Amino acid sequence: MPVSGAAELDAAGIRDPGLRAAYGVCRDLNAAHGRSYFLATRLLPVERRPAVHALYGFARYADDIVDDLADTTPVPERAARLDRLAADMAAALDGHPPTHPVLAALADTAHRHDIDHRHFADFMASMRMDTHVTAYATFDDLAVYVHGSAAVIGLQMLPVLGTVVPRAEAEPSAAALGVAFQLTNFLRDVGEDLDRGRVYLPADELAAFGVDRDLLDRCRRTRLPDPRVRRALAHLVARTRATYRRAEPGIELLEPVSRACVRCAFALYQGILDEIEAADYDVLHRRVAVPTRRRLAVALPGMARAVAVRAARRRR
Repeated sequence: MPVSGAAELDAAGIRDPGLRAAYGVCRDLNAAHGRSYFLATRLLPVERRPAVHALYGFARYADDIVDDLADTTPVPERAARLDRLAADMAAALDGHPPTHPVLAALADTAHRHDIDHRHFADFMASMRMDTHVTAYATFDDLAVYVHGSAAVIGLQMLPVLGTVVPRAEAEPSAAALGVAFQLTNFLRDVGEDLDRGRVYLPADELAAFGVDRDLLDRCRRTRLPDPRVRRALAHLVARTRATYRRAEPGIELLEPVSRACVRCAFALYQGILDEIEAADYDVLHRRVAVPTRRRLAVALPGMARAVAVRAARRRR
């Protein structure tokens, strides 16, 4: 039987009405915008889900300032809004009254799970980069952005998921998995990002195949494929799969009750790469997605494993 948001909050011991409403806002953001992520979250113990929703909700709220307002809000104003959000976030994390529901949920989650505040500051630094950086020359340059936009998401999640080893031992794998998810999104969304004036695929990697921004723009505009673009994307998909392989051993470092959730997310996001390959890398004018039947085929066995682990934990 599906568990409601209220039941999740009850299980997590979140009683304050204002906080419950704040977590509800974050849960709604997760359900509306992160389908694969939200589905994987269903595999976590009930009491851990609100924290995941809070982390997702805050990240989505900040990302919306960068992207959803791009057509109607000048860059200086968006940058100013991000600066205000960063200041309000820091104040909320320090115990001051939050100015927005997502900040209330975020501050409560950070306190409950002892999440390093530095990870949130690094995230906001990358969000600000999106207001003035439109391309990356190398993977090393992109890594600066991806650390704050993705690696730290894995590091934020780690205290919520729990580990069977000292947390520091699991952090490299958690960060790598966040990066793998982000690189997957870059490959899926390359056409949409072009429309926003950004290219998150390193220029030197593209140039090795004879690809530059002008060629990407032309393929996007004409809807005509180009073998050079296909070869470049195939190379970057392979490189992203290597990042998944580096991250995968970290799943066994998590608490058993969290592994099914992360395995599900791991499989679903790799499924996006499968869909890119199945589309013959034709992603410049459409957004591939993992079909619902495949998401369920991944999630349902994961749910069975998660239930079994929880039952064993209760027996112990």
